[in-house]
Amino acid sequence: MEIKIFLSAFLAFLALVNPIQKLFVVFSLQENYTPSELKKIVTKSTITALGILILFLFLGIFILNYIFNLEIYAFQVTCGVVLFYNGFMGLQKGAFLTIDKDTSVEDIIAVPIAVPMIAGPATITAVVTMPSIYGQLTTFLAMTLAILVNYLIMLNAHRIGEILVKKNIMMPMIRITGLIVAAIGSQMVFNGIHTFISNFTTI
Repeated sequence: MEIKIFLSAFLAFLALVNPIQKLFVVFSLQENYTPSELKKIVTKSTITALGILILFLFLGIFILNYIFNLEIYAFQVTCGVVLFYNGFMGLQKGAFLTIDKDTSVEDIIAVPIAVPMIAGPATITAVVTMPSIYGQLTTFLAMTLAILVNYLIMLNAHRIGEILVKKNIMMPMIRITGLIVAAIGSQMVFNGIHTFISNFTTI
């Protein structure tokens, strides 16, 4: 496995995981949960998301084509729209997630933190499509390392967030991140349309 290929896969996956977005999400949860509860949320949601991504990495095509009878381009377009909406909300409202004060820890671990925040539209699409480009082993290692980096950033969200607040750059970064997330969603839609047209013209 070439280092250059691995780095390319890792950076691509890291951009899709988007740890900066997760930093803002965890930081916003400090008002409702204790540090120990936040650590539990971050750890369990990461394990859950990693398990889902591994499942799609090895069985993604089978799950989409044979269980749900979906083509990859339909998945790309739909997931791209969801991702665009998520980014647009961050851009418009300055927040990616709003949690009710009475919501328990267990209620948010799987949804929405693990899915779709970590194992979301972009990352699931990536683990299904990237093996054809980088190979399954490289994709697995790049995905795992990106999830680990994301986990470490989420664990230290309160420290990083406090620095950003003091520098008065928290809200601008949230909106910039929202713009990037929306752009990634748009690109996924265009990729899906391109795949569809390519398949249609080869028939």
